[in-house]
Amino acid sequence: MRWVFCALLMLTFAEGARAQDFDALRGSLPVGPATFNRWSGFYLGGQIGYSDANADFSKATQPPVAYALRDSALEATSNPSQMSVLGTADHGGLAYGGFVGYNTQWQDLVLGAEANYNHTSLSLTAVGSPIERSGFSDGEGHYYTVGLNGTGTLTDLEYGSFRARAGWVLGSFMPYGFAGFALGAADIHVASKACVQLQPPAACTSSATIFTANSGENLALLYGFAIGGGLEVALTQNVFVRGELEYIRFAPFADILVSVASARVGAGVKF
Repeated sequence: MRWVFCALLMLTFAEGARAQDFDALRGSLPVGPATFNRWSGFYLGGQIGYSDANADFSKATQPPVAYALRDSALEATSNPSQMSVLGTADHGGLAYGGFVGYNTQWQDLVLGAEANYNHTSLSLTAVGSPIERSGFSDGEGHYYTVGLNGTGTLTDLEYGSFRARAGWVLGSFMPYGFAGFALGAADIHVASKACVQLQPPAACTSSATIFTANSGENLALLYGFAIGGGLEVALTQNVFVRGELEYIRFAPFADILVSVASARVGAGVKF
């Protein structure tokens, strides 16, 4: 009877051991769910940084001078208005503003849209010097000396962008890139003067004919594209900081080509 009891006891322990082995093979150990930092939803914030604006005024005097000489055979034949008087201007300084946007999130992929605004106190003045050339013909056997002079300025620049964004969550960090439409406004003014003198004499004198023309306007509307990228860091589930680089290029306005490169930092809240 004793050996029967021992055999039953051994079988009981063996069955328990096999059951534990099968449970381990079946993967019954609990596994926690994957977690991702939350970036979805609306957000807004403020920012400050440095913006460097560049304006190419090399063609800015051509349209107003061409308009001033529009009724002359000299312009129709020789195009003296195409002489380049002004150069480029560059100025960097403080820029500040804000942003608002919305993110959608699929695990660690974040897609969103954002509106971004910046104000600057930049002032750009074109570098230029008077230019004078002789030998322009009106096609009727007359030759002229033409002198051109001009000034160009761009002040009170404000700009913003409407961006599509894509980011990748790496713990509390999210690097991102963006591209979109840029919109700006600035006071832009170009003043031109053309001095036309029949040869001889071979220079502009007090007897020369003077033509003046201006172009530009206050709060001139600029539009173009914006590209860039940055890094956001989540301090809490609702507060984050960011740093980014942005390049904006505007379509020519009054034949002036304007671009802005910016580096900035900011902070925001998520809802």
